Formats: sequence, structure tokens, C-alpha cells
Amino acid sequence: MIDRGAQRLVDGFQAGRGMSRKQMRANFDAICADFAAVPVSQVEKVKVGVVGEIYVKFSPLGNNNLEDFLRDQGCEYMVPGIMGFAMFKVDNRLEDIKLYGGNPAKYALCTLLMKYLTAMERELIAAVKKYPQFVPPSSYSHTKSLVKGVIGYGSKMGEGWLLTAAMMELAELGYGNIVCTQP
Repeated sequence: MIDRGAQRLVDGFQAGRGMSRKQMRANFDAICADFAAVPVSQVEKVKVGVVGEIYVKFSPLGNNNLEDFLRDQGCEYMVPGIMGFAMFKVDNRLEDIKLYGGNPAKYALCTLLMKYLTAMERELIAAVKKYPQFVPPSSYSHTKSLVKGVIGYGSKMGEGWLLTAAMMELAELGYGNIVCTQP
């Protein structure tokens, strides 16, 4: 199913399709519908969230096949998606300019990119919410709000404040066990 969804996106991108909101919506809806059709058993499992450095979090080579290990242990695991990280990287530029000053043209460009990513995120969340068996991701703005007063938005070490925010989001979604992957 993952390979089929990825190929659908690759084929569309190679044909110059898939980046408009309408095309994104269609892709998100189709992929969610495919996954919703997969039969599942309703067995209570230990919930484990996975956060950490971007490569180690997502790469089986970098994390010693962590997802396979958790699945073999009978766990339900949640790895926050790449969208939040992409938004974090753009938002960091905006925060830098707010905190330290900077180029107004860069601020305007990053603001436009952030608006595009936020619209893409809304489409993704809306598609996932159509299926009650899925846990939709929180919006980036909500995740960011979780750390207000806990860690500053100027924190730039590793994944900065996003690491703390991701843990707080997972806990809020019921994933109280968290693996923090680091190089």
C-alpha cells in the first residue's frame, strides 16, 4: 500500500501534477481511502511515540529498524510526519527575523511559503479526519503552541523546540511512551 501511494505521487509529479490544492486533496483522499480499506483487528496495544533527529527518526538504517522492533513487540507506534518538520524549518526563518532582525524580502518569501504549507497541511488533516480509524496529526500551529512557556522558539539545537513539542503532542494523543531517537 505504501509503495502504491508513493508511486501514485511520483507518477503525478513527473507528469507535472500533484502540487495544486485540488490535486493534493485528490491524492490525500485516494491514499487515505486505500489505507482505510486495509482490514485491522481492534486489539488494545501499548502506544509508543517516536521522535528525534530527522534522519534517525525516519530511517530504518539510522534507528536499527525501530518500527519493525516496536511492531514485533506488539506495540502501536506513531511517528509524527515530515510535514511538521518542513513547516518548522520555514517557521524558524520567520522566528529568527522576529527575534534577531533580518531581511524583509526573506520574511515575505518565507511567509508565503508558510501559507502554502499550512494550506497543504489543512488538506492532509481534512483527508485523514474522514476516517475515524485514523489519528489525524495536530496542526503545526497547535503543536507549536504546546511548548509556549516551556522552551523558547529561538531554541536551535538539533530539532530545537520541535522535539519537545512533538513529545507533548504525542502525549496529548495518548502516546505516553516515547522513544527519542538521536545519532
